[in-house]
This record gives sequence, structure tokens and C-alpha cells, in this order.
Amino acid sequence: MSKAIVFKFGGASVKDAESIKNLFNILFKRLQTPMILVISAMGKTTNAIEEILKTKLNQEDYSLKCAIIKDQHLNVCESLFPKEHEIFEKVAFQFEMLLKELHKPLDKENYDEFYDQVIVFGELVSTLIIQAYFSYRGVSSTWLDARDLISTNSEFRFAKVNWTSTQTKINEILKPIAEKSLVVTQGFIGKDTLGKSTTLGREGSDFTASILAYCLDASAVTIWKDVEGVLNADPKKFKKTTKFEELDYHEAAELTYYGASVIHPKTIKPLANKNIPLFVKSFLRPDGSGTKIHQVAKANTVPCIVLKEAQILVTFKVTDFTFINEQHMHLVYSELEKLKLKVNLLQTSAISISIVIDEQLFKLEKLILSLNSAFQIKYNTDLNLITIKNPTSKMIKKMMQNKAVLMEQITRTTFQIVYKTLG
Repeated sequence: MSKAIVFKFGGASVKDAESIKNLFNILFKRLQTPMILVISAMGKTTNAIEEILKTKLNQEDYSLKCAIIKDQHLNVCESLFPKEHEIFEKVAFQFEMLLKELHKPLDKENYDEFYDQVIVFGELVSTLIIQAYFSYRGVSSTWLDARDLISTNSEFRFAKVNWTSTQTKINEILKPIAEKSLVVTQGFIGKDTLGKSTTLGREGSDFTASILAYCLDASAVTIWKDVEGVLNADPKKFKKTTKFEELDYHEAAELTYYGASVIHPKTIKPLANKNIPLFVKSFLRPDGSGTKIHQVAKANTVPCIVLKEAQILVTFKVTDFTFINEQHMHLVYSELEKLKLKVNLLQTSAISISIVIDEQLFKLEKLILSLNSAFQIKYNTDLNLITIKNPTSKMIKKMMQNKAVLMEQITRTTFQIVYKTLG
């Protein structure tokens, strides 16, 4: 069997009927066997399902919001298929199953598990539609449930991959099918040993593509985005961005750690371990050069800016006149681990520990409750975190303007501030 290639298309690339037709055209020109297609939920479906969960938590009626999402998907189908096509029944059935899950009890204690059982329907429906469209257009293809391939533990919303079990399942299920036809599967989702759905972290479809590529020993992975490739800053937030023609694995991994949204943070490591190149290309300009991420000898010196929004600054201050030591750090990090909270920035003083974390429903409340007997705790919400890699003094000066800075950190290669915008 020749080496597989893995394509991943995110929500923006499948947001409507015209986008799906564009995806088909991109793929049709590049078809080969074996090829694996990893697809996210359509458009903003994941966000919409999250809104339904919030509505349910507030004990409000969510039926209208469900109906809107269902109608959006059926409207896409009406633009792609004849009225008698079986896809309409398949989509309707998935939404029946979604409502069945939503009828189950939900509270703050089971939120993460409940989230994973519900959120997967976005990916399941989108891939059913896209696989059906390929078949309708005459391209032999097979739909596979990624939960039958990706084995994880039970850390809902941030599940860890069981690589041994996943490799076995991919060998037994995916490889034989991929030898014969195009495979369409979901990003972001997996399954634990009890058969419950799990997810790999928000925007985790990139990681799914990386997992499949690693286990298949693929020749390459291509992530199709709405940008030309990997840029040194988000073009929606900053002007005059620069596209990288190539990036080293380490450089790309560091940018994702700081919060660069173009690639999921866990994507790089499996590919680097097997020296599988990762291409980031635009589905709007598919023939463009994009960015190639692989082993690069020359270090990058171009300044890179990463903005993370919806940040929380939490400060833990000792109350017994001792100084911060390893035990204090262990206590804080143990609770962070239990809550699956990643620290985006850390700073310590003689008597305090300050951390910056992402906003997550219920997590701050639980963190404070678990540690308020050991520390005096203060926090600020609705903050932004900017990281500049390879900064210049001019850039630092400009970034400090019109901002109320709550934390600042400078190293040999990075400059970071946590702030609120003034005015």
C-alpha cells in the first residue's frame, strides 16, 4: 500500500453548500488512494450547540435553537441533493439522537461529560453530508465514525489518546478501507473504554488528522484554512502580516503553545516524531504555496504576535507570613491538573503566585473553592494576553499603548502582557 495523505477541513470550509462544492473541487483534483479526509462541524455549529447547553443549564427552552441548527443543515442538503435522497433521513435521525441526549440531566458537576456526549453531533452530521455528496458526485467514499478509531481515557473535553489501542483500531478498521476508497471521518472526537464519547480539546480536529497520519505512517498532512498559510499574526486582528513559506516543527509548536489558532497545539509532536510534513493551505486559494512545517535548519527571526482573548488572571497570596515555595506551587498545580486547566502565563513573587488561564464554564469557581483555605485569592476576568516572539523595542512600545497592563513578562526571545484595553 502506498503512503496515505491526510486532509483536514475546518468549519469555515464546510459552512454552506457552496463551500462543500468548493471542497469537492479541491479534493477531486488531488484524489489518490489512500486518502483520509478529516472534517469539522459546519460553520459555527459547535458554538451553537454550546449555546444550547447554556440554555439548558439555565433551565430554559432550547427546542427552538435545536430546530434552527437542524434547519440550517437540511437547507444545505436541499442545495446539494435531490429531495428523495437518503441524506435527509440520516440528518433528521442525528438530530433526534441529539434531542435524546439533551433530555438527560445536566448540572455543573457532570457538565464536561454531558458536553462531550452532545457536541459530537456537529461533526457526525457534517461528515454524513459531505460523504453523501462525494458519493452523489461519483467519488467512491466511505464514512467512518472516528470514535471507532480514536481510543482515549475518560478526561472529558480534554481526553488523552491511548496510542496503543488507537494504532490497533486503525490497523484493523481504517487501513483496509482506505486501500479501496476515500475515507471521510470526523475531527475532534474519540471514545473511552466505557463507550462514551470524548473530545480532544476545542479545535481538536487538527490533532485528529495528526493522530491518523502518525498511525498510518502517512506521507503528509494538509490543513485547509481561510488564510494563505501560517502568518506571523492573525490578519483579522493585526495589519501587515507576513506569511511563512516554511517553519520548523519546534517553531510551530512554540507558536501553538502561546495560543496561535491556526494549528491545534497537540498537532505538531506526532508528526515531528515521524518526520511527516504538515502543510497549511487556503481553501480559498488552493493552488497557493501555503506553509510547509518540517525540519528547518535556519532559525526564524521574524517577530510573531499571538493574541489570546477571554483570559483570567488569578493571584494566590500566602496568608501565614511564609514565602512561596515548592509546596505552594504543587498545591496550585495539583488543582489545575484536576480541573484540566492550562496555565498560559505564570509569575511568582515572594508571597504570591499569579497565573493566567482560559475562561471555562465553572472552572474558576471550582478552583477558588478548592484553594481558598490555603490562599487569599484575587482574580480579574475579560482580559487579553499578547505574546510577541522575537520582539523589537518598537513593537513592545507600540503594544503597551492604550492598555491597562496587569502583568508583564520578558525573556530572551519573548515579550508578554496581560491587559485590558483602555477606552
